Amino acid sequence: MIEAVLWDIDDTLFDYTGADRAGLARHLADEGAAGAFGSPAEALALWRTITDRHWDRFAAGEVDFQGQRRDRVRDFLGRPELTDPGADAWFDGYVAHYRAAWAVFPDVVPALDALTPGYRHGVLSNSSLANQDVKLRELGLRGRFEVLLCAAELGVSKPDAGAFRAACEALGLAPGAVAYVGDRLDIDAQGARDAGLAGVWLDRCGAAGALAEGALPEGVHRIAGLAELPALLAGDTRFGAGSPFR
Repeated sequence: MIEAVLWDIDDTLFDYTGADRAGLARHLADEGAAGAFGSPAEALALWRTITDRHWDRFAAGEVDFQGQRRDRVRDFLGRPELTDPGADAWFDGYVAHYRAAWAVFPDVVPALDALTPGYRHGVLSNSSLANQDVKLRELGLRGRFEVLLCAAELGVSKPDAGAFRAACEALGLAPGAVAYVGDRLDIDAQGARDAGLAGVWLDRCGAAGALAEGALPEGVHRIAGLAELPALLAGDTRFGAGSPFR
């Protein structure tokens, strides 16, 4: 039986994309650069592309956490000569606006309420404890989770099986007794499945529509919202019952 649920945070529990969009737009306006990157959507697309690039470098151990932040700023502004204090100051300005826009998705608290006390809960994130502990506390969610593990401290990132297994060990459970819920098909759901957990893809945006027919990886469950999660866990086909979800 599934005894615990491990959760991703960004774009799973927390509306990271929405906060990122609002925070970047407001910061650029403060900097007098609202039109320097095209439309707000174009600015966000560039920022997210650069963020993904440098986050991958961090996940691979090529740069430390603060270093990837500084490199994101230099790359986005096109200013490779920017000093560390200058990059830090720009990023801090962005973060102030980003944090002001923090919010959980509307389906998060009802889902946690429905799953508790039937399941234990923990968090596994590809960020850092300094980032995610504060975030969960400010959002009023930290007390919901027994454990919080992050890549920066673990030294290993999702989808590496070691990250998922470390989280299971922190809960004192075998991987087969744990489900992982995240918004990324590859990093979250497939990574969890490959590590022996039940992988659940939270497809809030309907990205599955872009997959070829039958392309959802074997052993991965898809839900469109967290309201579907309690029934999915209760009817997981790995444990002998039919499931209405794919």
